[in-house]
Amino acid sequence: MKALFDSVSYDSSRLVTKTYSTSFSLATKMLYRSIRSDIYNIYGFVRLADEIVDSFHNYNKEALFSKFSDDLNRALEDRISLNPILNAFQYTYHKCNIERHLVDAFMNSMRLDLHKSEYLTEEEYKNYIYGSADVVGLMCLKVFVKGDQEKYDELKDSAMSLGSAFQKVNFLRDLKADFEGLNRTYFPNTDLNNLDEDAKQDIINDIESDFERGLMGIKKLPIESRFGVFMAYRYYRQLLKKLKNTPAMKIKNSRIRVSNHKKVELLMRSYVKYQLNLL
Repeated sequence: MKALFDSVSYDSSRLVTKTYSTSFSLATKMLYRSIRSDIYNIYGFVRLADEIVDSFHNYNKEALFSKFSDDLNRALEDRISLNPILNAFQYTYHKCNIERHLVDAFMNSMRLDLHKSEYLTEEEYKNYIYGSADVVGLMCLKVFVKGDQEKYDELKDSAMSLGSAFQKVNFLRDLKADFEGLNRTYFPNTDLNNLDEDAKQDIINDIESDFERGLMGIKKLPIESRFGVFMAYRYYRQLLKKLKNTPAMKIKNSRIRVSNHKKVELLMRSYVKYQLNLL
């Protein structure tokens, strides 16, 4: 009956994705069915780790994260876990030859969120983003290339840039929640108490550079994954556009989002561009 438990595990990761992120879930549905489950499995794992450090304020987050880390290590070693999310992730980890240093880098960045509140230098900032976002892009790329190491090496830098862009957009969108709710400041050399238009524009310029490099890689992705990743790219570009057109102080005091109606419109427009080879 192990196959039944595995099926429940994969369904659990899919449910986590659908529940926590409508935009990512929508983009994942645009992937070919042959790779969709593995992306759900990766998202379920990273989301669970992130929730521990960001949401479980009435519990001992340090102890919970430590136990989660131990369970992860055991799952990867034993190729099974009674935690359905970790059981699903370990399957994709082994199937797609995800490198252990990518998982370790991700866990290290999540662990920083337990106690670190400021990133004062560019080096600290880049290292955090590498672990929290770039390596997630690389895990997904492992799924997309299906063992083609040459293709992986070719697209590696673009995948990291796209992961960075997504994460930086999230940071800018979530300024209020991170600064006021979690007492965190990710952007170095930025006074969030007095965020002005020049500082906001510097952040946006950096993100747009990441997006440009990321788009070059999207165009070279295998057909099974290209449209789904392009859809995620289009969503985050739209969110960045809204942030760009929102006054800096309003960003600090509210959470900007893309409406569900706009998401559907983006899907349709993206599909037309994809079909006409206008990426």
